[in-house]
Amino acid sequence: MFQILKRCDQRKGSIATVEFEGRPYGAGVSFFLGNLQPGQGPGLHQHPYPETCIVLCGQAAMVVDGKEVAACAGDIVIIGADTPHRFTAIGAERLDMVCIHASDRFVIDRVSAPAMSG
Repeated sequence: MFQILKRCDQRKGSIATVEFEGRPYGAGVSFFLGNLQPGQGPGLHQHPYPETCIVLCGQAAMVVDGKEVAACAGDIVIIGADTPHRFTAIGAERLDMVCIHASDRFVIDRVSAPAMSG
């Protein structure tokens, strides 16, 4: 069995060029294909499953489990289950990134940013 999901039938997300949930197709994964302008990206969130992000083009400033990291074209970022994370496109070019969710549907839990002491 196989299926082809034509471009005209693919779902677009709020910040994703393609937002694919595998459940209706019998696929065990879901993914976002992002094409983001500098300054765009999701807020702090987590998933009850791992997520793997592949940076195809551009750069991302990421916060993963409270640590600030930068990812650029060719990097693969593996984020464990229940790990708070966010990213923002940085630099002069657009960020093309595929974020693969190890789930047949998206489960996105928004996380409040910790209060800063001072």
